[in-house]
Amino acid sequence: MRAYFDCTFGASGDMVLGALIDAGVEVEYLRAELQKLGVGGYTLSAEKVVRQGISGTQVRVELEEHHHAPVDHDHERHSEQHEHESGEQPHSHQHGHGLNEVRRLIDASGLSERVKRDSSEVFRRLAEAEGKVHGIAPSEVHFHEVGAVDAIVDIVGSCLGLEKLGIDTIHASSMPTGSGTVRCAHGLLPVPAPATLELFRACQVPTWSGPGAGELVTPTGAAIIGSLATFRQPRLRLQRVGYGFGQTEFSWPNVLRLWLGTAMDDAPKESTLVMLETNIDDSPGELLGAAMERLFAAGALDVYFTPIQMKKNRPAVQLSVIAPCQREVELAQVILRETSSLGLRVREVSCWQAHYETRMASTPWGEVRAKVKLSGDQAQVYPEYEDCLRLARENGLSLPEVYEYVRRTAAAQPE
Repeated sequence: MRAYFDCTFGASGDMVLGALIDAGVEVEYLRAELQKLGVGGYTLSAEKVVRQGISGTQVRVELEEHHHAPVDHDHERHSEQHEHESGEQPHSHQHGHGLNEVRRLIDASGLSERVKRDSSEVFRRLAEAEGKVHGIAPSEVHFHEVGAVDAIVDIVGSCLGLEKLGIDTIHASSMPTGSGTVRCAHGLLPVPAPATLELFRACQVPTWSGPGAGELVTPTGAAIIGSLATFRQPRLRLQRVGYGFGQTEFSWPNVLRLWLGTAMDDAPKESTLVMLETNIDDSPGELLGAAMERLFAAGALDVYFTPIQMKKNRPAVQLSVIAPCQREVELAQVILRETSSLGLRVREVSCWQAHYETRMASTPWGEVRAKVKLSGDQAQVYPEYEDCLRLARENGLSLPEVYEYVRRTAAAQPE
């Protein structure tokens, strides 16, 4: 199942969660799963609302009176004027949660590994954005706008909802920047809020000005979608649509739409990636090899070197890195830090990817992972080299013998 977040009018944590519930995730399921975090002092509710003629779901995370954690921007998105009219006070930062505390809560829970991984990634992005804005290390960030109980519920709940709906690929539209000001723990700030703007940069979120003034995208909304989505609209055979409403009412629908469906056909999948390149003529091979390892660890899909000739007849190499667009900044920093390069070229590239799946192939000597490329009724099997080599060494077999056995059997075995 694929998901597309239509962020035309904005995005926040509660809007993401509302859209998932509207698309079919049961509130009771979320309540039960969220109890595994061991976090209390709140109630989670969802109600059907109709705004500007559109029916959708609005989520509320209400803190109990004795619980003094700060309220997240996601639940009171407003401009300066709205805040003055409502009498809302600036958020306190005295009772938030630190990054390490949030990670401990998530890691110690009984949640699935996917939910743990995705939730931790969202909070990591938030901590890095807050740290960059405030000039401190991510580990020192004490979440005030985004780390309270309600935001933890929004983030972990959204990851639970994505898993529950069987969504394996997430896409999103561009996000509106909005305009005006917003009041927070640090006083009056411009819109988008500094942490949101930093998330736009770090996650390479495409933006547009938006339908009008106000805080349209919150840090939590930017972090959830920016961390997990690829920013392009896929071709879908739609199955369901969910609408998640925010708390503030504008002259336009304050709604996030979630499109759910499957790929239109079995043609190769087109995607947009980024290519980073630089020419290097003064680095020893071992340093380049170490740089390659760092690049793969930072999210590169492929890294390779091409022999070239540079000025003054110097033999050199061209370092090429292919990666998801949202990894561009991080990978550029790795290249500049780990090599002698003084600059690099970046461009978007189109990629056609065949449909494939990873299967476990059973052999008399143990299990082997294999990529199976699917094309109509044909299946081409590519055994994992490391698995085959390990079994060959452990059992005194030749590598071609193990390869051939896996090729013959993997295509006929279920996923």
